[in-house]
Amino acid sequence: MIFPKKSLGQNYLIDKNIIKKIVSLVRIYNKNVIEIGPGKGALTNEILKKKPKSLCLIEKDYNLYKSLKKKYSAEKNILIYNADILKFDIEKISKNNDIIFGNLPYNISSQILVRILRFKKWPPQINDFIFMFQKELGEKIIGKFKSSGYGRLSILSNLKLNVFKKFFVSNNSFFPKPKITSIVIHFKPKKENVYRIKNIKNLEKITNIFFSSKRKMINKSIKKILSQEKINKIQDLDINSRPLDLKPETYYKITELFEQL
Repeated sequence: MIFPKKSLGQNYLIDKNIIKKIVSLVRIYNKNVIEIGPGKGALTNEILKKKPKSLCLIEKDYNLYKSLKKKYSAEKNILIYNADILKFDIEKISKNNDIIFGNLPYNISSQILVRILRFKKWPPQINDFIFMFQKELGEKIIGKFKSSGYGRLSILSNLKLNVFKKFFVSNNSFFPKPKITSIVIHFKPKKENVYRIKNIKNLEKITNIFFSSKRKMINKSIKKILSQEKINKIQDLDINSRPLDLKPETYYKITELFEQL
């Protein structure tokens, strides 16, 4: 028996109803599917029932990787990689209209999301990302302007992704049982980027500068980034505002102006 490793943030999803609910969010038949962190293959089994065209599994744990290779040795349309998702290039294996599923390790889930936002090609070949996050983190991703969850992650996600909250998942659905509730979020890449931001890392930098002092007024932070001439180009900007008072669109405009320097 392969026991979950705390160091890898492993919590196996065991609730069959939740597994079916996740897999039914998109049409899988004859599609190319990628699964991040399949574990023992609970979600994988349900995906295979829907007859995908191909299925790629990316599993970091070597013992689980060996177990999956043995379990699915008869399946000709499955490729299994023993790799760290934070170092693995998903773009290289993605095909047209891919779907990605991931019951993501809580300790690296935000890093995985940011890696996706940094894809070189946008829109990517992937049509749907269906990920499970810790509820607290998920609420920061889906947080709308003026909501309690609004902040860096929602601003970054909103630039490139349409974000749909789907449902919460009780901690009773996992083994070992975590202390927290989870949330399933469905992302669809935006086909067109209204904002001419060349590199999302610049938006990461701008939001980091502002939100590292989120209770302070933005006047000092913005003057470190932009000249007064550039600041004057931002409509309806009150430099006595605080970072939470600025809409995502304002951060996108600031980043555009920053990239012109």
